[in-house]
Amino acid sequence: METFRNVIGPLARTIRVAGLLLAVAIAIAALPAPATCFPWSIDMYRGPEVQPYAVAPRITPADTIPVHGGEPPMDLEQATIKMHNPLQPTPENLAKGKEQFNTYCAPCHGESADGNGPVAHILAKPPKNLVTGKSKDLPDGYFYGTIRDGNLAMPSYAEEMAPEQRWQVVMYIRSMQSAAAKAKVAGN
Repeated sequence: METFRNVIGPLARTIRVAGLLLAVAIAIAALPAPATCFPWSIDMYRGPEVQPYAVAPRITPADTIPVHGGEPPMDLEQATIKMHNPLQPTPENLAKGKEQFNTYCAPCHGESADGNGPVAHILAKPPKNLVTGKSKDLPDGYFYGTIRDGNLAMPSYAEEMAPEQRWQVVMYIRSMQSAAAKAKVAGN
C-alpha cells in the first residue's frame, strides 16, 4: 500500500499542478491584450480636431435665392396679396390657358370648371367649382399660388407649368367665370 501511495501522491500532485497551469493559461488568454499599433495608425486620434460649427454658417438674406423656377418663396397668403397677373387677356394667352387647363386641371375640375371632372368621383375630397361660389371672388394671386404650391388635396404643378402658363390658366379661369356671370345676368 505504501508503494501505491508513493505512486499516486506524485501523480495527483502533477495533475493538480497541470490543472492549475491550464487554468492560469486560460485566464491569461481571456484577458484583453494591449493593442500594439504602428505609429501611423493613431494619426487621426492625435491630429487636430475639425470643428464644423465653430464658425456659424453665413445666413442668406430672405428672398434672394429662387427656389420655384426663379420665383421667390411665398406661401398662399402672401401670393394672394402680392401676386397680380402680368399678362394681358389676348386670344393667344386664353388659348394657351385653355390648353393647360384641359391638360392639368380638367381631369379633376372638369372642362367647364364646375368640379365634376372625369376623376372627381374617385377623389376623397371633391374638387372646387371654379366658376361659381367663393372661387369667383378670390384674387388672381390665390389661383396662381394654389396652382404653384397646391392646396389641401390639390397637388402642386410648379414643376409641370412655367409661371407664364400658370398665369394663362388663371386668365382662362377668369374668362370662364365672366362668361358664366354674363349668362346668369342674361338668364335673369
